[in-house]
Amino acid sequence: MGATKKDRRINTVLSVLFTILCIAWLYPVFMILMNSLKTERAITTSHAFDLPNAETFVGLKNYIYGIQEMDFLSSFWYSLVITVSSVALILLCCSMCAWYITRVQNTLSKGMYYLCVFSMIVPFQMVMFTLAKTADTLKLNNPYNICIIYLGFGAGLAVFMFTGFMKSVPMEIEEAAMIDGCNPIQIFFKVVFPILKPTMISTAILETMWVWNDYLLPTLVLDIKKYRTIPMAIQYFRGGYGRVELAPMMACIIIAIIPIIILYMTCQKYIIEGVVAGAVKG
Repeated sequence: MGATKKDRRINTVLSVLFTILCIAWLYPVFMILMNSLKTERAITTSHAFDLPNAETFVGLKNYIYGIQEMDFLSSFWYSLVITVSSVALILLCCSMCAWYITRVQNTLSKGMYYLCVFSMIVPFQMVMFTLAKTADTLKLNNPYNICIIYLGFGAGLAVFMFTGFMKSVPMEIEEAAMIDGCNPIQIFFKVVFPILKPTMISTAILETMWVWNDYLLPTLVLDIKKYRTIPMAIQYFRGGYGRVELAPMMACIIIAIIPIIILYMTCQKYIIEGVVAGAVKG
């Protein structure tokens, strides 16, 4: 009975602690949402932390202004194209690479694995200047080809997670498919690929959050006069002489985070399962 009471106390303390942490994490998002519905003057004065009232509430005016003024729909399209193409390429190529690494045990496969893992600790600032020059030379400086660059930077985490999960997949399943007449490509797409679903979804969510919110790489590589992703467009609300249009900026921030929240809430049950399977097994 004593142990049970002690466990209840611990659970109560942990529940209170994590509730406080959740409120602390959600409070900035809530304030951005509230301020996106207020006038610019209400944000730049001492009323920035007050709830909207009859004098400060403007409804969707900031959203409409932000979308029209900064051509936000074009930025949304570029971000969508970059994110979908990059994540799809990462999932396909890295899952195939992880399959090769786990099934072909030689020096080359081990070297590939360690290079992918090592790439996760290389700071982006070390390669950013040479990367910009290389992207211009290879014509990767547009929203439709930049996915090649994201593949290189996202491969480390993806290969690490896929390899850890692949080590837990029994070899007998693939041998049975081979006996039935499947070639390596058929074995991967008909047998291995469906098994990777938990890790595939968790990796897709992590990579999507990274690519969708990335500011530095598109700013460094893309022509900012032609192509602006959402993070780049949001920065253009900063005018001359230090002036910042905070109200439409916060409205566009809310629009930008809505797709990620929907994706996360839809697939959250796969995240822990996939991360644990990819990082622990094997």
